[in-house]
Amino acid sequence: MATWDPAQYARFAEARLRPAIDLLARVPAGERRLVCDLGCGAGQVTRLLAERHPGAEIIGVDSSAAMLERARAAVPAARFLAADIAVWSPPRAADLIVANAALHWIEGHDALMLRLLGGLAPRGVLAVQMPRNHAAPSHTAIAETAASGPWAARLAGVRGTAPVAAAAAYARRLLPHAAAGGAWESEYVHVLAGPDPVMEWTKGATLRPYLDALGADAPAFLAEYAARLRRAYPPLADGRTLFPFRRVFVVAVAR
Repeated sequence: MATWDPAQYARFAEARLRPAIDLLARVPAGERRLVCDLGCGAGQVTRLLAERHPGAEIIGVDSSAAMLERARAAVPAARFLAADIAVWSPPRAADLIVANAALHWIEGHDALMLRLLGGLAPRGVLAVQMPRNHAAPSHTAIAETAASGPWAARLAGVRGTAPVAAAAAYARRLLPHAAAGGAWESEYVHVLAGPDPVMEWTKGATLRPYLDALGADAPAFLAEYAARLRRAYPPLADGRTLFPFRRVFVVAVAR
């Protein structure tokens, strides 16, 4: 499991939260008694859920102790658990399960979504958002850099995020088992400031397993990776950088 750096992840907190806000906007209204936030991180989405459902029991689940420490401080009304979301189950049938930018770390996440949907209370909702940017230079440059340096053998076994399919694939898998729902894709064009901002973005998430494995070689790896990104994402005249980022959304209502 990757070591997470809450401060690095939070550098682009507003941009990272925008897809979660868009996801929650598509969740049907209804009374919620138990709401679960899988891969809750530092609690940004958990806070939104607590505000939207003040009478509900809110549970956040994550594997990172550092992230959970921040989450507990940010959302004291919620209960936070350290667990592997790939195998964790709610203590009883949940009314809403949200997994924002979390399930793409899990192999077989489509089967996991089906299991979570099956465990919801009647008319409960599963809401999922996953990055689908694996074909973009931000991600392909990681593989290229990993394979090209003296660290190649060491990084060969590093497991990053699992491939995320098109939205239609998840709709075909889930909707036959749901009362209602939908799936869609959106591309966000983030406007980032500062030096090497795309690298700073990926250092918050996608790069974490590689940085853990690199150790003292991390600075050399990052220098080569940053050079590739500068060619792929040249800055605008004012110094800002455009970073297109594609994401998949799935909402399914239990029968």
